[in-house]
Amino acid sequence: MFTGIIEELGTVESLTSPADPARLTIRSPQVLAGIALGDSIAVNGCCLTVTAEDGETWSADVIATTLEATTLGGLAAGDPVNLERCVRVDGRLDGHIVQGHVDATGEILDREEEAGTTRLRVQLPAGLARYVVAKGSLAVDGVSLTVAAIDGDEVTIGLIPETLARTTLGRRDIGHRVNLEVDVLAKHVEKLLFAEGARR
Repeated sequence: MFTGIIEELGTVESLTSPADPARLTIRSPQVLAGIALGDSIAVNGCCLTVTAEDGETWSADVIATTLEATTLGGLAAGDPVNLERCVRVDGRLDGHIVQGHVDATGEILDREEEAGTTRLRVQLPAGLARYVVAKGSLAVDGVSLTVAAIDGDEVTIGLIPETLARTTLGRRDIGHRVNLEVDVLAKHVEKLLFAEGARR
């Protein structure tokens, strides 16, 4: 489990693709503190398992299904990536509950700069908007964000300077695709309600 609070901007060293599984290697000494083989690190919101590490870089095997369902397949050497270690049960949950299981990818439609705030308008894929509410939470490339507004399949999020500086979202522009993860609690509630209706 993750919280969507990015700990470090890592740098892609390599992505060996189209091998299956592909091997993604990332330079990120900060998030490697306390990490052992088999531990989980979220990369742009996608939960990956550490298969090798040397104190400065680490690698993960990425299967074809993950490459197809996320934006990870488009990474190249030198690209920055948002990184977060899995949450410790004795720590504070600063963001929201994030599993690192990307629901879909979306496209940035617009970017507006205002005093102290950058607003991104993101196109959600069909069917995902029902899990998103104004002032609720949405993980975008693994970053826990509050939804400012939602209009049909388009969602607007506001980014403060700190978020722009510490994550890849400060470099994302119109047309860029991003990983999206909705609140898992909303999906559970929907399933329970449909199951309850089926029993009646």
